[in-house]
Amino acid sequence: MTKRNEIDALRNLSGDIWNVAVDEYAKGYLKRRDLLKYAALIGLTGFAASQGLGFSRARAAAAGGTVRVGLGQPTKAIDPVTVTDPASIGVLSQVGEYLILDDPKDGLQPKLALSWEADETAKRWTFKLRPGVKFHDGRTVTAKDVVASFERLVDPNSGSSALSAYKGILSKGGAKIVDDETVAFDLDQSNSNFPFYVSSDVYNAVILPADYAGDFEKNFNGTGPFKLESFRPKQGASFVRNPDYWGDKALPDRIEIKFFDDEQAQVVALQAGQLDVIPSTTRLELAIEGNANFKLLSVQASSHDVVHLRTDQAPFTDKRIRRALALTLDREAIVKGLLKGRAIVGNDTPFAPIFPSADPSVPQRKQDLAEAKRLLAEAGVPNGFQVTLTTERAYDIPDYAVIIQNFAKKAGIDIKLNVLPQDAYYGSAAFGSSPWLDSNLGITDFGHRGTPDIFLNATLKSDGAWNAAHFKNADYDALLVDYGKARDLQAQRIAAGKIQALLLDETPEIISYFSQYSRIASSKVEGVRFTAISHLLLDRVSFVQA
Repeated sequence: MTKRNEIDALRNLSGDIWNVAVDEYAKGYLKRRDLLKYAALIGLTGFAASQGLGFSRARAAAAGGTVRVGLGQPTKAIDPVTVTDPASIGVLSQVGEYLILDDPKDGLQPKLALSWEADETAKRWTFKLRPGVKFHDGRTVTAKDVVASFERLVDPNSGSSALSAYKGILSKGGAKIVDDETVAFDLDQSNSNFPFYVSSDVYNAVILPADYAGDFEKNFNGTGPFKLESFRPKQGASFVRNPDYWGDKALPDRIEIKFFDDEQAQVVALQAGQLDVIPSTTRLELAIEGNANFKLLSVQASSHDVVHLRTDQAPFTDKRIRRALALTLDREAIVKGLLKGRAIVGNDTPFAPIFPSADPSVPQRKQDLAEAKRLLAEAGVPNGFQVTLTTERAYDIPDYAVIIQNFAKKAGIDIKLNVLPQDAYYGSAAFGSSPWLDSNLGITDFGHRGTPDIFLNATLKSDGAWNAAHFKNADYDALLVDYGKARDLQAQRIAAGKIQALLLDETPEIISYFSQYSRIASSKVEGVRFTAISHLLLDRVSFVQA
């Protein structure tokens, strides 16, 4: 089929909103994969599937065997409502499922929801549930369970870790039963990206029984392809194939997970043949580089380490000073050196290039030391200034802090480093008692999301729960509303471009790169899949025959 014939066929699928996206594709402004992702977003799931979307199946392989996984230590009891750490998310992936899975390659994929659609305002979204799905305890999943799961997540008294994601989007009472297999969400405001909010991107949004009482570790009762065999706090867990799973039955017989306090111990166990899959860091990648017995698996993500600048505290009350610091950074050098090329350059906004709604016409900020010095002089600090950068001892962030320190010095900015243990940096995660949210200048890691909405709202909106920059800008808040109301990609890009331009001018944050997300696996296993937000999907894993 020629592209012209394909476009003619695509125009017959839906209404005006879809045709605008097809126009973008016809003009070459939108890639085919982004068009297919958009089809899934607006609920054309049948079309998306017919075009080859979805996780690719593992090639025909004999079922059986035990997949052995190394993970870090969960930071607290594993509870889908309150979980935040990668290890716990990896464990949940074996047993818990979402209405929608956000596939890093192909976008939104139906799981416990078969289809979804919005009304003309994008303020009411309706989801049709997959019939006949059972929890591991044998009970059938109904709309009652789905509504209860989301009501729990948006309840301020539940301890939910998803409250910051849903703030201003979905409130208590917003999820409603239409019938046993249909759920409606009435949003606080229009949001054209809402399907992402009920997907795996909000990792707390695992569907649980309506009567869930917070005792998940007792039985790990979910709907997933594996069910609990045993759980040993601080040690590990094992899961076996779920014979009653609604979809294709898992290939492996068992999943065995071991928790580690030290990442180096994980790579030693992998090298000794005691593990098949472990998380990845730059240091661990160096340990297996060039060894044919192991492989590095990566997906591009919107993950980033954001530098916040307190817009309400000197010296960063002056946006010229904020822009000057941003202009000292050589982003290409950071990607090549610190991240070994496994990242893409950022432009000081949460709009990663992988988001179809990002406006690619906005100029890319580059290192310009002469302009940085000019701005500093104009702001009254021609000889620079001193400031303390506070951050967490995690991942590559301490090294990134040193790089920022060295680049800033070239413009006369003297940065002192205050690197804290991760738990000390986050503190109580509340304003007034958290170095993360209270520091004058800081670096914080943010995991992947399939849409920029959560970053835009939580980190930069005037009342955002993660607004470490203390950025309060009425024009920005109004643009967020416009972006949420946009029903087609062209309108989204127009709104996004205005947001990107405003943030470049104001520079409350510096985002110099968006990282890839990686896992390290033994060459003896195939079919390891994962999302960039730490889900580890092992149901299609098979073992290479010697």
